[in-house]
Formats: sequence, C-alpha cells, structure tokens
Amino acid sequence: MTLHFDFGPEGTSPDGYVKVSAADAYDPDKGYGFVDCSCVTAVRREETPLTGDFCIPFGASFLADAEDGNYMVTIIMGDACAPTCTTVKTNGERLVLHNVRTVEGQYVRERFAVNVRGGKLKLSFRGTGPRVNALEIVATKEQITLFLAGDSTVTDSSEAGFPFSGWGQMLPYFFKHDVAVANHAKGGRSSKSFISEGRLAPIVEELKEGDYLFIQFGHNDQKWDEDRHTDPSTTYPECLQQYIEAARTKKATPLLLTSVHRRYYDAAGELKDTHGAYLEAVRQLAKEEGIPMIDLAEKSRQLFEEIGPEGTKSVFLWGSPGEWMNHASGVMDNTHFQERGSLRIAELVVQGIRENNLQTLIMYLR
Repeated sequence: MTLHFDFGPEGTSPDGYVKVSAADAYDPDKGYGFVDCSCVTAVRREETPLTGDFCIPFGASFLADAEDGNYMVTIIMGDACAPTCTTVKTNGERLVLHNVRTVEGQYVRERFAVNVRGGKLKLSFRGTGPRVNALEIVATKEQITLFLAGDSTVTDSSEAGFPFSGWGQMLPYFFKHDVAVANHAKGGRSSKSFISEGRLAPIVEELKEGDYLFIQFGHNDQKWDEDRHTDPSTTYPECLQQYIEAARTKKATPLLLTSVHRRYYDAAGELKDTHGAYLEAVRQLAKEEGIPMIDLAEKSRQLFEEIGPEGTKSVFLWGSPGEWMNHASGVMDNTHFQERGSLRIAELVVQGIRENNLQTLIMYLR
C-alpha cells in the first residue's frame, strides 16, 4: 500500500497525490483527514508542486486508514516565506521528529518508521511553527521491528495523559526509518499478567527473524495480588524465560532490562533500591541464557543520584497546581515519567544498545 498526500488550499496536485485542505476532517469513507480542523490553516505561497503550499496544523492530528503493520513515512516540511519548527508524534504518541527547523525558503524531507495497530496511522503535529507540505506512506516488511514488552514505565501514553510518558514512547526518535518500534507495554502489568492476559501472543505472531524483543518488568511483579505477583527466585525468572523462548522460536533477539528505579532517596541523598532481588534475578537470567541485558536500574541510579532529589522532579511526573492541564491540582509521582524524563531514560536504553554491540540496531541509530 502506498499513499500520497499534498497539503494546502483546494487546487490541483501532482499525479498520484490526494489534496488535503484545512477543511478535510477525517471521514471513514475517504479514509483520511484531520481530527480537528479548527486547529488547521491552509496557505499557498507559490505554484511550485508540493512545496508551494502547505497546512499549518497547530496541535492537530492527521489520520490515514492503514492495515496493521510497519510503514515508512516521508514528510516534506518548509515555507517559502517564514522559518518553521515542527515536532511530530505517531501512533501511541511516539516521538519521531523533535523541533525540526527550517529557515525561510528551506524545505526538509524527513523519513521515519511507524508501527500501526488498530487500522489507522496517526501523525500529531506540535511545535512553534509547524508545517506539512506533503506525505508519502509506504507499507513495508523490510524494516527491523523492535518489540517492547513491559509496564507503565515503558508504555505509550495518550494525548489526554500528557505529560505522562513511558520511555518506549520516546525510543523511535533515536532510530532512522529502518527500525519500527512496536510498543506493546501496558501499565499495571507484571511479567505474569502480561502473559495471562494474552499480550505476549500477538508479539509472537508478528515476530520475524532479525527482529528484537526488549523485556522490562519488575514494578508490578512486586505486588501481592495473585494475578501479578511473582517470586524473584522462582516464578519471576520462569515468566521471563517464556519471553526469551518466544523470541528464539522466531529467530529474533531477546534482550532483558532491569527495572528503572523509582524516585526514593535516603537522608544522604542516595537512591533507595525498591526492587531488591528482582534486579539480580534479571542479571542472573541474562547471564545463564547468554543473552544481552541493559542494566537500566544501574544506569538510572547513576543518573538520579547525579541530578539529585530536586533535579529528578523534572524527570518524574511532578508538577505544581496548575502546572499541567491534566493534573490541575498538582502531582507528585515517584514512579512514572514526564516526557522530558522518558526521553532521558530512552537515551540510557540507546546507550545500552551500543554497549551490547547490537550492530543491526546501532547502524540505524540517528
């Protein structure tokens, strides 16, 4: 499947392109359009095909019907008469482009990968001067898919959840269009409940040779309800073993991550370890199975101790009353991240990818 869209005021478009104006709201019969046209303006500067006109989608999202799978998206952005600044998020509010700037008369062509689940490809536009001139959306089976299985510290958020964000939501930003991130992580899940709810099964179905499965649990394995609790010396590694074997059966590469630390400090300003034996269980299992591991607990410990109790408030979901629209009364969350923080944690994961010498991923890092 290949789709071509030309954005701007009503008028002619190059052959093969569908014109999208500011008034084109999403319509299931058409299969494309903006979610809220009140945030969109269309402008024509000149008659040059594709780059001569554009839409300005301030805080708007564009939808295109697409079968589940991986896509390569090419976007053209720029303005003949003004500088621009555009941020783009995809399905799951996954960051792919951040503050891409152009000067007057400059146009950029950016490519990125999108993993679609739910039958729609979504592009959300932000930035101080966003522009979208044209889009090309191409279905592909050639990309490496990086699957994520985990909990709320990994999961995708939603626009309504802003600024909450899991680190998996930020990971696509670090990869070129050759790697598609499929984030299956879900808040509140343990290594046990993720399997019992049938969440591992679709990953196994989609995995192919050359793909990766990153696995990070532990936060909810500590909970004492029967559906989620695992023992770090027995059932926890036994559950993790199922993920490892699932990847191996498809000739994909499994990778374990220790749990990212929570924001709890002692009187001396040193970070408290709230995960205990669950961390060592992951380290030991990775060693026994001879598979790569990213010690995200150790990496996050070093980061959180370096920036201290006050500095980590800008990593975790902290905010004063009125600071965040979705947390009007204020919020003090020592487990979950705001977007700025999840981006820092994703950087640590990328660091771990390099340290493990995962060449088929390293070669596609931005």
